[in-house]
Amino acid sequence: MTDPKDNVPEDGEPQVEGDATNAQQPEDLIEAEGPDVEVPTDGPAAGGPQNDLSPEDEALLADAARGIAEDKLSTEDRDLVAEMRADMLRAQAELVNFRKRVERDREANREVAIAEVVRALLPALDDLTRAEAHGDLAEGPMQVIGQKIRGGFEKFKLVQIGEKGESFDPNIHEAIVQLPTPGATGQTVADVVEPGYKLGERVLRAAKVAVAVPA
Repeated sequence: MTDPKDNVPEDGEPQVEGDATNAQQPEDLIEAEGPDVEVPTDGPAAGGPQNDLSPEDEALLADAARGIAEDKLSTEDRDLVAEMRADMLRAQAELVNFRKRVERDREANREVAIAEVVRALLPALDDLTRAEAHGDLAEGPMQVIGQKIRGGFEKFKLVQIGEKGESFDPNIHEAIVQLPTPGATGQTVADVVEPGYKLGERVLRAAKVAVAVPA
């Protein structure tokens, strides 16, 4: 029979089975296997993209992030950001004004080109008016041709000016003769020698008229 004293070490402390000093080292442990767990590959937990936000919500988040970032800037950096933002807004405004000027100039150039073409055709329109006055356009193919020519001019807003009896206006009338008239209280158009024309608000040719003036 073994004497218990034989198991006493030299330091005088008996060894006890199951004591921590006899425990296995970590490298001797075997990792326990558990049931398989599915891990989502997308969504917030997996760091996947967020597709549930509307464009308005994304804009609000972007503004909030920008505001937070600017709060962390120093005073000098904030001033620099404000200056750069003002320069950007000013550049955008200048671009908008430039586009408006280009469109305005393009429209003005178009009107000038149309006016020059129509002005060159006014003598032919005068001949058409004289032919109509003599009854040459009362019937036949020339009547149809005259209607088509006038319809083409009307598409460009060509308007005849100069009517007998209207007040004389030097902006649209050219007085070639003055007729002293008893009882006349002002200057009025007594007769239209040659009609004038306006293209929109542009006077292509003033009407040549005889003006009745007080005697």
